[in-house]
Amino acid sequence: MSADTASPENASDKALGDKTAKYRAPALEKGLDVLELLAAARTPLTLSQISSRLDRSVSELFRMVQVLETRGYVAASTRSEGFELTNKLFSLGLSRGPNQNLLLNALPVMERLSDETRQACHLAIASDDRMVVVARVEAPGDLGFSVRVGYQRHLCRSTSGLVIYAFQKPEVRRKWAEYLRPGVSAEEWTAFETRASEALAKGYVAVKSGYAEGITDISCPIRNDIAVVAALTMPFIQSSESAGMDETLAHLKAAADSLSRALGG
Repeated sequence: MSADTASPENASDKALGDKTAKYRAPALEKGLDVLELLAAARTPLTLSQISSRLDRSVSELFRMVQVLETRGYVAASTRSEGFELTNKLFSLGLSRGPNQNLLLNALPVMERLSDETRQACHLAIASDDRMVVVARVEAPGDLGFSVRVGYQRHLCRSTSGLVIYAFQKPEVRRKWAEYLRPGVSAEEWTAFETRASEALAKGYVAVKSGYAEGITDISCPIRNDIAVVAALTMPFIQSSESAGMDETLAHLKAAADSLSRALGG
């Protein structure tokens, strides 16, 4: 047998090697690079800025960005010059089974909670190192403060993120800590861990909002049979038509417990 003739054993080895090789899809990779860049950007990016940050030519990216815009994944910003992500990827993520089940169970509970307390409320989940608001219910009265669906903030810098982290099982918290700690300063991490321990001891979080005067953020964990999957949060505003803080907190706890039971928690 010549050296150029493959034996059955060699052919089998070659086939196995082909299957385990990493395949490349350059066009797809370019599109994903654009999406990931815009997702991480704090402000809209022009085509030239996208080109510069990805180290690719404008002509190379022009049609890619145009297709992403046509398909509804990116859009020209209404705030300033440049492109930004739409909520399409976010909506696709919510259509997955676990998230869809969470929302189907949560919305009736949230609507009842809002009616009982005359307050707005929202539901947030963890996505990478951020919390993302996936549902909200407006206050039924004339006065209320709500957070838009799709709003994101670092887990360590939000009440919902604090709750989602604090009530995880110890082994899950340790893994999350390894991932989250490099993204904040040592002082910020120490303060975050202290607040998490306090929240765990109380069973909820109630803290003055750092963004608006007269608002107290109160939040409780939502559990399934495995872990804490979300935080039910309310920007509480005291008014003549609303329930008091103690009564509102009791309603919020009851709503969180009801939703957790519905999810098997």
